[in-house]
Amino acid sequence: MVFDPSSLAFVDAGTPVPVRASTILPAVRENIELRTADGLTLVGELALPADGVVRATLITLHPLPTHGGFMDSHVYKKASYRLPALAGIAVLRFNTRGTSSPRGTSEGGFEEGIGERHDIAAAVQFAVERGLPNRWLLGWSFGTELVLKYGAADPVAQHVQGAVLLSPPLHRAVDADLETWASYGKPLTVLVPEFDDYLQPEAATARFSLVPQAKLVAVDGAKHLWVGEKYASRALNEIASTVLGAAVELPAEWSGPVAAQPA
Repeated sequence: MVFDPSSLAFVDAGTPVPVRASTILPAVRENIELRTADGLTLVGELALPADGVVRATLITLHPLPTHGGFMDSHVYKKASYRLPALAGIAVLRFNTRGTSSPRGTSEGGFEEGIGERHDIAAAVQFAVERGLPNRWLLGWSFGTELVLKYGAADPVAQHVQGAVLLSPPLHRAVDADLETWASYGKPLTVLVPEFDDYLQPEAATARFSLVPQAKLVAVDGAKHLWVGEKYASRALNEIASTVLGAAVELPAEWSGPVAAQPA
């Protein structure tokens, strides 16, 4: 059965509650479908601030689907659960072609980051058509490859303000892609875990020197998958700070109704 976000039950404890890994804060949540230029239907979810005031929009690209990445990869779930309420940020999550989650399965099959260029374009076009403002790409691991390869070229480039990268491996994305981002000129924030499995801060600093506008943030103690509330929270703070244009420290407590993550 496809998960219906409207089925979430919110309860107000009457006192402030800690924001934990499974805490879901209020938002307007909608199951969505994206249609790609090559004829596939992709499934996803859009979470909007409950008060209707959208300060920024995140268009998320998930980690490698052949290694367990999907729209529910934990940092993205937490972004959807928290950022609309705590920061006024809309979060668009979706499964790239051939990827499954409780939301459902997107049509097609994994294409090694080639056909997926249509997926990123479809997500951005959806955000444009919905009138979502201040649009930013957010890539994690494999998702960073899609951002670097296709985010600085049309049809995507003209519709986004910049991008945030989590744990870029720089496997499929090569120096030519970095040089394209340099010429593009729009902001690029790069979050690199100290103990990343693929690209650690020292090497990342050298590689991203090709992009003068790139801001590289080395995160002490973090690993490629950002496991642990401490590191997920740090990532969300850095993401929110980038897209809102000012330093953000997301609250650790919430006063109001909350729901728990479905089993």
